[in-house]
Amino acid sequence: MVEQVTFRDVRIIKPAAPDFRPYNDYIGSTMEILDVFTGELTAIHSSAEPFEAPNWTTDGQKLIMNISGNGTAKGVLRTFDLATRRIETLNTGPRVQNNNDHVLTFDGSMLAISNHTGPDRKSTIFTLPVTGSDEPTQITDPAWGDSYLHGWSPDAKWITYTANRNNQWDIYKVHVDTKQEVQLTDNNTLEDGPEYSPDGEWIYFNSTRTGLMQIWRMRPDGSDQQPVFSDNYQNWFPHISPDGKWMIVISYDPAIVEATDHPYYKHVLIRLLPIPTSSAEALAKENGSAAPKVIAYVYGGQGTINVPSWSPDSRRIAFVSNSDLP
Repeated sequence: MVEQVTFRDVRIIKPAAPDFRPYNDYIGSTMEILDVFTGELTAIHSSAEPFEAPNWTTDGQKLIMNISGNGTAKGVLRTFDLATRRIETLNTGPRVQNNNDHVLTFDGSMLAISNHTGPDRKSTIFTLPVTGSDEPTQITDPAWGDSYLHGWSPDAKWITYTANRNNQWDIYKVHVDTKQEVQLTDNNTLEDGPEYSPDGEWIYFNSTRTGLMQIWRMRPDGSDQQPVFSDNYQNWFPHISPDGKWMIVISYDPAIVEATDHPYYKHVLIRLLPIPTSSAEALAKENGSAAPKVIAYVYGGQGTINVPSWSPDSRRIAFVSNSDLP
């Protein structure tokens, strides 16, 4: 007797070796585009050379990604043309030791990057036109400590980031013109992933202040800090859709990942939630009783959606999955 079986939505991956060394050993990457409403998923590019963190340009034509791994291209930014599938290096001048924090302004004209600068290779924020530059403009000072970029204000006057100051990780913002740094949180916990809402009313971020890594928001001056979403996962990197209606997060199993970590090469979830509009009290009730929608089961983690990756029409996201490609 012959039985016929149909498989749907199956992902086959070859995971990293059990003894791989994080941030030293890397496996290959696949760029995928997902329609968050229909579930249509398309893999558009795979490479044994690992890459991370796709931004979608505001004209809808390209993705920007960084190269990871240990090759000579590590830290270089590249563009991926969605129509031609052509890949080109984005000119960042001497700033080539970049990590996976690179963010576009809301109008798409400028790009901010986190570059490892100085003798101690501190993560330092620079800005440049989205078309590239021979000499990006330095915004933060490596003497202040590490500064890991995450978001622009809608008016492009402020950049927000997580930074290590006085042996504590908090969220800061800096004025692009004056280089004045402003501290927004002050907690002896890890605060990370700050990103402005498109209307400029909120900064969304993730924090371990309640134990697990969960999603919070605050006003741009640091006031009115309130929980947005929490459950039994470690939830990182809230990214708000351009229309301001939706948020995606990446979620880790707390049984295998600590609250303060967002490692490579784990089974993770990408989940979709509506942006809340109620007060903090109603917000907790509203989101506490409704589970977010799982829109992708991914082998990835670090580098999957570290940066805003929504399409301009607020329908699709770009993300990176990993497999040990030949």
